[in-house]
Amino acid sequence: MLTDWFEVHDERFRALVLPNVHVERLFSDGRWLEGPVYVPAGRYLLFSDIPNNRVLRWDETDNSISTFLSPSNFANGHTLDRQGRVLACEHFSRSVTRVEHDGTLTVIADRFEGKRLNSPNDLVVADDGAVWFTDPTYGISTEYEGSRSPSEIGSRNVYRVDPHGDIAAVYTDLIQPNGLAFSPGGDELYVVDSGCEPSALYAFSVVDGAVLGDRRLICECPAGIYDGIRIDRHGHIWAGTAEGIHCLAPDGSLLGKIRLPETAANLCFGGAHRNRLFICATRSLFSVFLNTNGL
Repeated sequence: MLTDWFEVHDERFRALVLPNVHVERLFSDGRWLEGPVYVPAGRYLLFSDIPNNRVLRWDETDNSISTFLSPSNFANGHTLDRQGRVLACEHFSRSVTRVEHDGTLTVIADRFEGKRLNSPNDLVVADDGAVWFTDPTYGISTEYEGSRSPSEIGSRNVYRVDPHGDIAAVYTDLIQPNGLAFSPGGDELYVVDSGCEPSALYAFSVVDGAVLGDRRLICECPAGIYDGIRIDRHGHIWAGTAEGIHCLAPDGSLLGKIRLPETAANLCFGGAHRNRLFICATRSLFSVFLNTNGL
């Protein structure tokens, strides 16, 4: 029998969860937690506490919490590139940055057509090394998560930075682009629009690895908004919502939920087998072992 943490809506969900596990609360002293990334080389998780302007580090070896970076330029989303380097979306500097292996910082993108970006939110790295990221205005709309500033670009876009550093706006018709993730094989890009009502999750075909083609609606969020998303090796979509995590089939069918007492903002797979889901949910960091693995 499944624990109370899990809510089954489709029998396929039972194969993805384990009957004898529980959700663990690893940390509970944040203001608005976001942007988790698991770093396998060090067996630790980095995650953002945006209003407190810091990035925290949870150590898998001893469950300790420490400050990784403060101030953090109100960093939000994180990911790793193919060389294991940490990339971050920074609200305050309005940029995407990368920490090199020697500790130096490289700016991946901070402007488009000579104008400052809004406040990069979340990002993924494609197989060819290109960095794709969303750029809503959450970090420039108040001082709570960045700095109140006008948008120089005047739109909220999805961007791609190729391995040579050239930036292109690949989609410009969303209200507030947010979480994003590639499908297995990389032939589709999933993007959340958390600014429309109701919040929506879309899939775009990826043409020649560099251009977004047709858009199709996957589903609309029935509980709050969709925020961060991750994909498992079977192609299921795991999405943050007001109820916790929703697990969706690639066609948008709701398979099940991981119920949490706080709104889930973002998530990632980690651990030695990438079968542990880490969830940033308002003030707390949660984790749960699943019967599936992240891409």
